[in-house]
Amino acid sequence: MVRAAFPKGTLAVRVREVLGPVFEDEAFAAAFPRRGRPAVSPGALALVSVLQYAEGLSDRQAADQVRARMDWKFLLGLHLDDPGFDFTVLGDFRSRLLAHGLEEQLLDTVLERLSQAGLLRAGGRQRTDSTHVLASVRSLNRMEFVGETLRAALEALAAAVPDWLAPLIDASWAERYGAKIDSYRFPKGENVRQEWAEQVGRDGFTILEAVGHSTGLPWLREVPAVKTLRHAWEQQYHRDGQEVCWREGKDLPPGRKRLASPYDPDARYGVKRGSGWTGFKTHLTETCEPDALHVITNVETTSANVDDAEMTQVIHQHLGKRQLLPDEHIVDAGYVTAAHILTARDDHNITLLGPVGADTHHTKRGDGDQSPDLTQAAFHVDWDAKQVTCPVGAVSVTWSDQRKPSGTPITRVHFTREDCDPCPLRSRCTKATNGKYGRSLTLLPRDQQEVLAQQRAEQRTEEWKARYDIRAGVEGTISQAARRTRLRRTPYHGQPKTHLANLLSAAAINLIRLDAWTTGLQPGGTHTSHLARLALAA
Repeated sequence: MVRAAFPKGTLAVRVREVLGPVFEDEAFAAAFPRRGRPAVSPGALALVSVLQYAEGLSDRQAADQVRARMDWKFLLGLHLDDPGFDFTVLGDFRSRLLAHGLEEQLLDTVLERLSQAGLLRAGGRQRTDSTHVLASVRSLNRMEFVGETLRAALEALAAAVPDWLAPLIDASWAERYGAKIDSYRFPKGENVRQEWAEQVGRDGFTILEAVGHSTGLPWLREVPAVKTLRHAWEQQYHRDGQEVCWREGKDLPPGRKRLASPYDPDARYGVKRGSGWTGFKTHLTETCEPDALHVITNVETTSANVDDAEMTQVIHQHLGKRQLLPDEHIVDAGYVTAAHILTARDDHNITLLGPVGADTHHTKRGDGDQSPDLTQAAFHVDWDAKQVTCPVGAVSVTWSDQRKPSGTPITRVHFTREDCDPCPLRSRCTKATNGKYGRSLTLLPRDQQEVLAQQRAEQRTEEWKARYDIRAGVEGTISQAARRTRLRRTPYHGQPKTHLANLLSAAAINLIRLDAWTTGLQPGGTHTSHLARLALAA
């Protein structure tokens, strides 16, 4: 009946023909109790969850499709008269996956089926890039944040223990926190706003102290909104005796630890290429051989303010667990350091292909002086003798092994001012005017410094640029995921749930691409506007 109704097939039909039923119940058995009434097939729920993201459906719509569509029943192996299940089962299934750490099984199983079908293998080339994911919360400035955090705690306590809360507040509290906190309602004037923020701080400490002294209701300390209030007040205020002070500048915690919303404690504020957002960041890795199916092989989800460089090694480790390590990994500059190149080569036998920072050095020049600066490449380093020789033959006088605050080992090298001041190349080399030293250099460990110099030389060649051109294709993958599965806006609160959503997005994109591959549909090219085409033609 399905073949008669869909003579050209559908995505669901072709997935069944190529991969079979995809998910098996046994893979998710740990998330379900052994006793009690039979559950809806976990394998079917996993497949419906992926199809839901492939077609951009809500839980209710996905459950309706299971009941109504023959091709979905064909893929799921159901009878035509099967009544399906209630839509709430899908949310319960996602919760079970997270509670038992089985969320990675969704993408792992799809990749395993593609490998069995001969469409995916280790080796070759893969590429990675990241994109922002907006949290499902409102963006708040600091004053809005503290006001909304206290309001959320008051709402939770008013619903749970109204008789306990009533003696602590008066009518002014309802005036301050009864409605959504918004900056346009704030009083005008910097001093008045400062007083408002301090008043909020005092009110928050009143609630926290009352909760701490409430011996008859110890569970109040574990209310999520109260825990968030306590955490936020530690970050935003400090107390000088009985005075409540608003933290400023360096007195605030670093951005990585600072809460951005009372409703999603995992969301953070991040900036990339000048654009800021509150939420998370997702890293997608995909295969990119020209004549093969392009498959997303790994997904990482982090806070918005985690640097891409911190994820390079994590990505390689997870690809290794899946036995899908590439021979060559193409990434942008954010993922590449000299240490990463060496670790990828030595630990995983991967060529990490990406641009490293240029060898730059800036000095103050006179007007009209266009001569190039002397970079590190102009100096000869004798690692065995622990000396550096400058272009005119002067030898360094100090060699000091140190560490950055991050723990990275470095070597600081100095030349004397007696050598630098009379040097004819001084204007191109250093602008040091005080102290006993002239030009200084900062060197990485020998193996990193040498691979850095080699990489800088290679990336200027046309051959390297031609190899690197393939990285741009990952932007199309991010665009496809954003358009088809709404990757850039999470529907959930919390990083674990957001990561699960990103995994479902990746699995859905893989099935969409499998469908296009089996039907011979070629990937579309880069979109060019009509105006840009006209300009190119001219």
